[in-house]
Amino acid sequence: MKLHLLLFLTLFSVTVSAAEHYARFEPIERSTLKAAASGEVMEANRSLEGTLVQDGVIVRIDDRLDRQDLERSRKSLELVSRTLEITREMLPGLEESAKRQEGNYQRMKRLSTASVAQKDQAFYAMVSARNQYLSTLEKENSLQQQLLDLKQKIATLEDRIAKKNLRVRGRYLYKLMVRQGEYANPGTPLAVVDDLSRGKLVIYLSPEEIEALKRGKIWIDGKETDLRPSKIWKLSDEKYISSYRTEIVLEPKYPFSSLHKVEIQ
Repeated sequence: MKLHLLLFLTLFSVTVSAAEHYARFEPIERSTLKAAASGEVMEANRSLEGTLVQDGVIVRIDDRLDRQDLERSRKSLELVSRTLEITREMLPGLEESAKRQEGNYQRMKRLSTASVAQKDQAFYAMVSARNQYLSTLEKENSLQQQLLDLKQKIATLEDRIAKKNLRVRGRYLYKLMVRQGEYANPGTPLAVVDDLSRGKLVIYLSPEEIEALKRGKIWIDGKETDLRPSKIWKLSDEKYISSYRTEIVLEPKYPFSSLHKVEIQ
């Protein structure tokens, strides 16, 4: 009887015992925002550091020349658009004129009473009308190409200006990495931001704990939960060479950066 009791207690202790892990409740994602365009840093809004930025520009890179170019391009687009409209209005009349001149020449050249000079005059009038129509048609095609080029240029300038005004929406500004007056190149780190919409606990489990997780529960601060790992790395960690990084994602029910005990039971 004592032997059976001892065996039962031993098995029970193996079943309920678990290694304790301590993890900090971290934001679900931390990102380093980098410059996508070069220029002098005109503004770095350091007053927003340490706050949740709902919608605001945190870094502004010099975009004055781009804005001037954008304004000129938009005015050019209006002029080209109006010219294209006028040109298109001219085309039907020119085409009709060319057809009439051709019909007049065809009638003229069959008339035996018409002189050679009259026939030549009708021919040159036909050619002139036809060339004027084709020239205007070519102008329309050229204007369409200018219109496409200007639209592409405007889109490029708008994109460049947007990239020079680093806007953050719904992110926690952890740190600004540039100051006013500094120069940024493409790839220069500008800011570190966190996504606080959810959080995660990161622990490092042994192969035995991962196996136990299949039939066990995750306990946090001594309380049983229904949480499951969102991700378990298949390769062991570089630092903890015999353990595997495991992330547990959950709603932001704990203060960020708070420390919590995690157990597998």
